[in-house]
Order: sequence, then C-alpha cells, then structure tokens
Amino acid sequence: MKAILTVGLACLLGLSTSRAQGPKVLVVTAHPDDETGFSVTMFKIARELKGVVDMAVMTDGGGGFADAQLGSVYYGVNLLDSVTARTHLPLIRKEEIAAAARIMGVRNIYFMEQPDDYYSTDITPYVSGRNWDIPYVERRLDRLLQERGYDFVITMLPHPGQHGHHKTSAVLALRAVQRYKGPGRPIIIAGSPMRNDAKPTEFTQLDGFPETRIKADAPSFRLDRAFRFKENDKVSYKIVADWVIGEYKSQGAIQENGIHRTDYEVYRYYDINDAAGIPRVQKLFDDLARSGYAAPGR
Repeated sequence: MKAILTVGLACLLGLSTSRAQGPKVLVVTAHPDDETGFSVTMFKIARELKGVVDMAVMTDGGGGFADAQLGSVYYGVNLLDSVTARTHLPLIRKEEIAAAARIMGVRNIYFMEQPDDYYSTDITPYVSGRNWDIPYVERRLDRLLQERGYDFVITMLPHPGQHGHHKTSAVLALRAVQRYKGPGRPIIIAGSPMRNDAKPTEFTQLDGFPETRIKADAPSFRLDRAFRFKENDKVSYKIVADWVIGEYKSQGAIQENGIHRTDYEVYRYYDINDAAGIPRVQKLFDDLARSGYAAPGR
C-alpha cells in the first residue's frame, strides 16, 4: 500500500490552527519549488488575509539534479550524479519545501509521491497513467476537495512549452474540480510569473484537453510583486519571493533565472468555472492589492 505523506505545517511549525478568516486555497503543483511562481500571493493570503493555504505536490522531486552544482557543495552530496541524486533529493526537497512553506504561512503539504522521472514536455506518459498512478492521485485530490472546503484552487498555466509534469498536475486539478459534487465548488485559476518587460503568455487551451480552456470573456488578475513601499521606495514584496527561493539550495536555475526577476503573478480564469465566480476572484485580488504594506496610507 502506498504511504500517504503529508506535512502538517500548522502543528509542525507552531502556526495558528484557529478558524480561517480569509480564503481557503489549494495550490496544486508538480515539484517542490514550482510554487515559487505564486509565492507572494500565497504569503499575502495566509499572513495578511488570515486565510488558509495548502499545497498538493505531485512528484517526489528526485529528478531535479540538472542545476545542482552549488547544491552539491552545500549538502556535501554529489547531486549531479543521477543515482546519488535520486537517493537523496526526495528527502532534501521535502525539507526545502517545508522551509519555504513556513515562510509563506502554508498549513499543509500533501505529497502525492509520483516519480520525477525525466524532463519532457509530453503529457501523455503521466496523464495516461503509464508513468504515474493516476487513480491514487485522483482519490486523494477528491478527498481533499470534499473534506477541506477550499474556495480556490491554483494551478500552473498548462501552456505547451511547460514540463509534462506541470501540465499533468494542472489537468488533474481541473478534473478533480469537475468531479466535485458537493456544495460550494471551488473556483480554479491558472497562475504564471511575468516580468515587467514581457508580454503575458498567450494561452487559450492545451490541445486535446478542453478542460484547460480559459474563459474567453474573463479578465486576467494580477498581483504586483514589485510594488515598492517604505522610505524612498526601498522595499517590495519581491523580498518574500527571494526568501522562498533561497530555501531551495538543491536547485540553481530558479535563482539565476525567471523567478527572482518576476514582477507580476498573473492568473487566468478557467472556462470550467461558472462566470458568476469572476467577481469573487476579482475581490480576492482587490483584497490582496489593499492588504499589508500595499494598503493605502502605508
């Protein structure tokens, strides 16, 4: 029987277990560190809106050794060797994501323990069940949605250039929301990081997966990480993103590339949602824009 692994951060880290005042959110990703694209949204929901943020992570992270040169020095283990890395990385990356989650105020991490086998943009080996135990993941996601009462689910944007693991995690989350039969079905949105000098990724849907379609007349929603405050505009929420990224010592590319330079977290509204939910998402991002040190008068 497959072990069910969960990190209960509220107990482990001494976080508040009182009833949430703000929204309840499940973030579904493929690997430890994927959540860095949403880290400021997660931090602000949990710590400023006093909501609940949980994560469901699909893989064991054992394949993340391509950029582990400095991580090998830090951990004293040759993480560039695939056999050594696959032995040590799953535990290392669980420790890293637990530390990152503490910064963001995450309550629980649900590890699905699927193999992080190799890099490919092909979704087929995973969503078909050939390389992943899809029925197991589906049962766990269904139970989470039924028992935890989430208001929102966040996935990575499953555009064609994404890792096959990333796209599969988004499809599995979408299908779980579609299967949900209880009251108060959560709204599911797709997030992606964006630099100030970049154009938003063009995306309508992933070919062959109609559940990934973005609602044509829905707006996108944006959180400004680079909003500056304090004396002489010296501080921004990008500091939070750097705290989170800094916990992933086994990884290299996310520090050198994209995430540190991200100015915005951009979210799209999936078509499987009822259009009536758009104002709820708009309110969430209005509340995030007004919360904490982004609040007027701060």
